[in-house]
Amino acid sequence: MATPRRSRDKAATKAATLTALLIGSLALTACGSGNDETHKQSEPARGQLTTAAKSGVTAPVVATYDGGIYILDGETLRVVDDLRLDGFNRVNPAGDERHIMVSTASGFRVLDAVGRTMTDVEFKGAKPGHVVRHAGKTALFADGTGQVTIFDSGALGRGTPKSRTYTAPSPHHGVAVELSDGRLVVTLGNEEKRVGIAVLDKDHKEITRNENCPGVHGEATARGEAVVIGCQDGLLVYKDGAITKVGSPTAYGRIGTQAGSEQSPIVLGDYKKDPDAELERPEQVSLTDTRSGTMRLVDLGPGTSYSSRSLARGPRGEALVLGTDGRIHVIDPEAGKVVNTIPVLGTWQEPLGWQQPRPAIFVRDRTAYVSDPAAKKLHAVDIDTGRTNATTDLPNTPNEISGVRP
Repeated sequence: MATPRRSRDKAATKAATLTALLIGSLALTACGSGNDETHKQSEPARGQLTTAAKSGVTAPVVATYDGGIYILDGETLRVVDDLRLDGFNRVNPAGDERHIMVSTASGFRVLDAVGRTMTDVEFKGAKPGHVVRHAGKTALFADGTGQVTIFDSGALGRGTPKSRTYTAPSPHHGVAVELSDGRLVVTLGNEEKRVGIAVLDKDHKEITRNENCPGVHGEATARGEAVVIGCQDGLLVYKDGAITKVGSPTAYGRIGTQAGSEQSPIVLGDYKKDPDAELERPEQVSLTDTRSGTMRLVDLGPGTSYSSRSLARGPRGEALVLGTDGRIHVIDPEAGKVVNTIPVLGTWQEPLGWQQPRPAIFVRDRTAYVSDPAAKKLHAVDIDTGRTNATTDLPNTPNEISGVRP
């Protein structure tokens, strides 16, 4: 990612590193420079990095662990800070080039990842859930209250931004998307069941709804502001003022995690077809074409599964799936087939508990950041070349990963 401040951030980071070397507070292994070499960092002692004078971080990436959050330089994967934060914490891009939304026990907190500081900005809410960025706005859904909080993504750098709220009739595990003209797509349900979506105008008056979506979960937006919401038997697509149901090719075909791209009209989703499984480890993903309202399934190969943290999109709309074979499967969404695989990790298996660490992928521009909890590592992989450009060792087992992304 290129930003106007990048050159200043790089200079500041280099200066801080030299200072830390002189005072002996940090020891780094020597790394080769250039695109043909892999950078590897030695393990820092816990809390060691927080004693140096804080400087800006280049294109930061964050990784959670049990008890805190690592902040890393997105180019070298050098760990530049280790912030203590108790509990299981979720991280998502806030929608600008500086901040991360951290879902904690009390609500959504704002992390200044570039400045390496947990800010005082917090959006209180019981059971903070989905964070959605679209059209320059960020929408937060608090499952415990059903409240949706929306603000301009670029306003986070000026303190607590002005926000507008909508509260669903009943609390539920939901999601909301505000479109460029102020329309709000929001899920319908209660704590017992979730049934569909409603579309509201900018004054939050209902325009239309569809309740033919049992177990509604997750969202994605595709090219042309098509909004896709998952169901236990397919998807709902809101586009051009109308809601369309796209049914699964099997009687039970649950789609709960989706990944969209503004470069593509096709949405990548998971696909589970065993309603009785304690934990289904699917070997197919779904591709839903929002133009035609059709769905196709893609096989990853015998014995290769994935998890809810395995789906991402590339810079040209490529569908990316981090498989349990340790490879990134690159799918051409128009052709509906795997066109390349990139080896990154060893084989792995999704754990039963959804909060337990498992390999995860976060993509920004041409770089896929992939965590390896078993080895306590994080890798930066070039999607085009398949080359691993950087690798770092982490003192603690990484769980979720994310980064700044407008």
